[in-house]
Amino acid sequence: MRKCIATVSVSGTLTEKLAAIAAAGFDGVEIFENDLISCPLSPERIRDRAADLGLGIDLYQPLRDFEAAGPATLKHNLRRAERKLRLMERLGAGTLLVCSSVSPEAADDDELAAAHLHALAELAARHGVRVAYEALAWGRHVNDYLHAWRIVQLADHPNLGTCLDSFHILSRGSDPIGIEAIPGDKVFFLQLADAPLPAMDVLQWSRHYRCFPGQGGFDVPGLVRHVLNTGYRGPLSLEVFNDVFRQSDARRTALDAMRSLIALEEALDRRAPGPVIPTGFAFAELTTGTATAVRTGGPSAGDTVPPASGAAATLVGLLAALGFTRTGAHPTKPVEMWEQGAARILLNATGTEAALAAIGLETPDPAASVRRAEDLLAPVLPRERAPEEAPLEAIAAPDGTQIFFCRSGRPDHPDWTGDFTRAPAPPTTPAATTPAAMAPATVRPVPVSSPSSGCVTRVDHVALTQPWHHFDEASLFYRSVLGLRPLESVEVPEPSGLLRSRAMAGPDEGVRMVLNQARVGAGQTPWQHVALACDDLRGLARRLRAEHPGLLLPIPGNYYDDLEARHDVGPEIRELGLLYDRDEHGEFLHLYTITVGRVFFEVVERSGGYRGYGAANAAVRLAVQHARGAGTA
Repeated sequence: MRKCIATVSVSGTLTEKLAAIAAAGFDGVEIFENDLISCPLSPERIRDRAADLGLGIDLYQPLRDFEAAGPATLKHNLRRAERKLRLMERLGAGTLLVCSSVSPEAADDDELAAAHLHALAELAARHGVRVAYEALAWGRHVNDYLHAWRIVQLADHPNLGTCLDSFHILSRGSDPIGIEAIPGDKVFFLQLADAPLPAMDVLQWSRHYRCFPGQGGFDVPGLVRHVLNTGYRGPLSLEVFNDVFRQSDARRTALDAMRSLIALEEALDRRAPGPVIPTGFAFAELTTGTATAVRTGGPSAGDTVPPASGAAATLVGLLAALGFTRTGAHPTKPVEMWEQGAARILLNATGTEAALAAIGLETPDPAASVRRAEDLLAPVLPRERAPEEAPLEAIAAPDGTQIFFCRSGRPDHPDWTGDFTRAPAPPTTPAATTPAAMAPATVRPVPVSSPSSGCVTRVDHVALTQPWHHFDEASLFYRSVLGLRPLESVEVPEPSGLLRSRAMAGPDEGVRMVLNQARVGAGQTPWQHVALACDDLRGLARRLRAEHPGLLLPIPGNYYDDLEARHDVGPEIRELGLLYDRDEHGEFLHLYTITVGRVFFEVVERSGGYRGYGAANAAVRLAVQHARGAGTA
């Protein structure tokens, strides 16, 4: 099907919007009146510019407050419509969108409305234009799509049909099954938008919070199926009013829009293969911002490896204290591998600071995962590798995080872990020296060559902070490319306001992610963190408090006073500095480490099928981190 988008959905001037829309691969556009009015080009030059870009002009919109008015107003409206129809001929636009009236003058009279629309359709026919009548969700008298259809039937003109808009239908809670009663040849246009499900005035909801299909809470695919069952074969067109999109890069927004339509078409096709679901985390890769214990070329027999310093030393100390062992070094890249159970952390001596730079995902078919990502317009990252190294393809997520697709430890696929040579034991790492705001000076030295009796079993989830204007884009990316299911977004109080957060997980919860929205403001550093699953968190906490107390984030006593009032927990939770949560499925214990650069660790223990992420405790963690001088989650 043709794919279109309204110019109001992206930022910029009309010419910039057309260029971005064409670059994203759209077939056509809806030209919004305000965009045309403010454009210095003539309608003919706009038509030619669109044609040169390979774009058709499928719709011109909107003509407002037309029907069911008094005689004098009708005369004025017909004059206004005549001018618009001449303009549309010059533009080469074949369909005019007419919204149901919101004017206080409009009468609650379906027959009068039908008569006025018949007159408009007659006028439009002389210019070769069709009129698509749309029920606004806040229309004065017509606010339901079936009501609009009844008026179209009463008007009975071949150049008059209806426009169906997913937002106006679903925002009112209307049942879209009624769409199938409308003949497909009378559905002149289909506009699509998703939206979150807030409780607010529907007009404000529509004008500021629409989003692309797959980014909100509406069942847009279900509605489109009903439309297609009518026989409709017109374009799938996006009409999205969103304050964030109007401030974002137009080309990026247009690509995100196209991704949403590709994913929507897949959802409509029951024969489509769907995403290759990742089954777990292969690794999390942290940059250290300084030279670590690995040097390019890897270790040779008899080598001694110099100790790390700065952020690298702190990360090494954290990993060793948590029970990880340094198990290998890459022969051609400054990367170390640390392991415990099925959890792998890579330390990469590049970048300007400590940060979570990449994640590896286990997938049954890495090549198919990459092909799907390309089909959904995700950039595949170039990667240099030696001939003997295993192929390992990566794509870029919206925030720049690299995502690698792996198939580890399988005889039928090259194993990337074989690229790491077993490293000689480095000397004992000196006490991690960290700024006072990050950790007290009581961090003790940890011999990284000696694995502790740790309890970490795997990576439980990763938390990635998204730029405020890319949050919805990231949600759609992980949903469509990786097949992760989004949960409802939540708002968590923190010292500078509210933090928006959304968890996503695969069907078997082998891969879990949390997306956090960065605050707007100067000097804010977005945090990231890796959460590690543990089968004896009490034991780990007891050992860390005894041996490395400076590595743990301190929790205020007031938290435990409140916790003990809400839940029947013993004193051990307070004594060990743990945080606690529960849901209808089970219980959750967790702790946090200090922050190094932009990254910190969380260690979690789930019991009884707990499905959450400890969101009830996030405000406490954020407040403590803020007080200690770190950035924003």
